[in-house]
Parts: sequence; C-alpha cells; structure tokens
Amino acid sequence: MSRSTRQSKILDIIANKDVETQEELVAELANCGICVTQATISRDIKELGLVKTLSSNNKYKYTSVKSKDIRVSEKLLNVFREAVITIVSANNLVIVKTLSGSANAVGMVIDQLHFPEMFGSVAGDDTLLIIAKSNEDAYILNQKLLGIIE
Repeated sequence: MSRSTRQSKILDIIANKDVETQEELVAELANCGICVTQATISRDIKELGLVKTLSSNNKYKYTSVKSKDIRVSEKLLNVFREAVITIVSANNLVIVKTLSGSANAVGMVIDQLHFPEMFGSVAGDDTLLIIAKSNEDAYILNQKLLGIIE
C-alpha cells in the first residue's frame, strides 16, 4: 500500500473516530487490513500535521488542523511550541502569551494554519490577540492551539 493511500485512510479514521493514541491508530488501520508499525504511524502523524485536541468527552484525540493546500513546516510548529507560554480564551477572543519578541512569529504560524474559527489576529511583542467568530469558536480554537503545544 502506498504512503498516500495509508495517510488518506488515517485522515478518514480520525475524522470518524476519536483516536487517542498511536497504538489505537495502528489497531484501527489493522482492522482495515493495513499493517503498519508504530514508527510508521509516528512519521505519518508528523507529515500530516496531526495534533491532539480535546474532544467533547474531555479526552484528547488526533485532529488535522492543516489545510490540504498548506503545509506548515515542522520547524515553524517547533517555533510555536517553544515560544508559547499560555493560551486562554475569553468570550470570542483567544489570548496567546509568548516569549518576548515572539508574538509575530507565533501569529504567522497561526495565520498559515488557516483555522476556520478565526477572523484574524493582532500581535504585539509578547501577546497575540486572536478574534474568533463566536464564543464557541474561541473555545475550539483554544483547544486546537493547546493541542499543538502538547
């Protein structure tokens, strides 16, 4: 089976089931007749840009946050992970506190992810303000961002 076919199946699985671990993903693929190792799944997760987000039942699950047309490099995601200090939401706003001088870089990464929940963002020196479309969208966006840093 080709890598692209396997990765397409992974996206299908996580779109239809809450998958918490790489082992669960290996088992789901095995149920579909696709035998892979955990190491292969780990590479696929990285290549697909999957992150863990909080599901409606308060458990973490794999989610795709990248647009199919945009590939955010792992280096940029690492900048995001290293620079972000806290992420909180209030009403339809998400506030991201960063290391001094890092808010613009973090904002650039978030903009490249093209989250459908957000209108836009404004960066200062160490704070990024994200305006979401609704209070619920702010909560969803907050969880997606937290999933990137975990």
